[in-house]
Amino acid sequence: MRPVILTALDDDALRTVFHRLRMRGAIELATPSSGLADLVQRVSDAARRGRVDLIVIAVSPERDGEALAAVREIRARHRALPLLFAAARSSEDLVIAALRAGVTDYVRLPAATDELDASVARCLGAAFAPRTGAAEAPSALRDAGRIVGQSEWVRSIRAHIARVAATDVNVLITGETGTGKELVAELIHANSARHRGPFIAINCAALPESLLESELFGYERGAFTGALAPRDGTFQLADGGTVFLDEIGDMSPVAQAKILRVIDSRHVYRLGARRSTALDVRIVTATNHDLEQAVSDGHFRKDLYFRLNIARIHLPPLRERREDVLPLLAHFTADANRRLGRSVPGFTGDALTCLAGYPWPGNVREVRNVVEAGLVGRVSGPITLDDLPDAVRRCLHAAAAIPLSERERVLRALSETDWNKSQAARRLKWSRMTLYRKLAKYDLDVGRPAGS
Repeated sequence: MRPVILTALDDDALRTVFHRLRMRGAIELATPSSGLADLVQRVSDAARRGRVDLIVIAVSPERDGEALAAVREIRARHRALPLLFAAARSSEDLVIAALRAGVTDYVRLPAATDELDASVARCLGAAFAPRTGAAEAPSALRDAGRIVGQSEWVRSIRAHIARVAATDVNVLITGETGTGKELVAELIHANSARHRGPFIAINCAALPESLLESELFGYERGAFTGALAPRDGTFQLADGGTVFLDEIGDMSPVAQAKILRVIDSRHVYRLGARRSTALDVRIVTATNHDLEQAVSDGHFRKDLYFRLNIARIHLPPLRERREDVLPLLAHFTADANRRLGRSVPGFTGDALTCLAGYPWPGNVREVRNVVEAGLVGRVSGPITLDDLPDAVRRCLHAAAAIPLSERERVLRALSETDWNKSQAARRLKWSRMTLYRKLAKYDLDVGRPAGS
């Protein structure tokens, strides 16, 4: 089936692009007569029928605020739908506001027709391919099973990674330590047109300032004492593929300036070299810092931030998507059994109950570590509370000693029953109607929290 595009357009160039695509039979096009006011409802109606592939908003500058409000409302309801935002006024503030609102791609108007074509193609991605049914994912992600979980966030991030991978723009991945930023970078590379090229990762925080330049850019023979032979740096090793700069927020101002020069020129100078070398790399970066705040505080270059933050992927902490804890425990248990030659079936019921309520400050990485620690002294039989690391047991015991508020008791009961309200009510020894009143009282009467 042809991809369906819903639009709210004030721009003639975009109208021309979509008219041409429609005349070629490449798309189905719908433009609500009342513009933005009707677009949100039309999106919801079409999404319920599985018949919308792209939303495009391009309005006059005086309507930017109204357009961003529509983007936020659409994104709150439909987290995985591609959304293209085109603006005639392209200030830094507007770009940041659009990215935070959840746009998939951003185009500055006026734009050349081929640029608009490319943007539409990036957003649609695999939607151009024939679809066998409405339930089929809008884009297929190679190795999607490496992102484990059953939350809405897991489903949406797979689609988002596929869309980002289909482009060749710089990507910034944000999130707390242990949320899986390098895994996402690997998936972006594996699903991109560069997948046959190298993927080179480097941890910027692990390199001393004195070695950073030689590691990133390489050096010529004799460039410094001990440089007995020329050596390629990270950027040259990644030529034709992807370079992943982890913990980019820990780079010094001097290193930031040099990275900016590489991005702008697409050339690199080895230490001691007289001439530059051309580069063909995609740059993916990651940080657990708030780069917007770092820019505001003067600790991170604003111009570098805007060059890195073309496409943005944020990974929420595990405590905000708790229904993924049990699938992750099962996944890492099976993986550890396979690697360590064990046959441990999983966890005892009381261990699972405690781990489901544990805050997981180390996120997904901590889940893997807890599983492996539990398997250390056990060849068979389930992992018990006594097998868990001391730090986890101390946290669990401390939490048990602190009386829970009523709201916390409701949340724990819902979490432990996979948000089954009937089972949660029985666990709390309440009637179902009492539970509903408490949900309303504590503003929890909306099902599972977003991203949980």
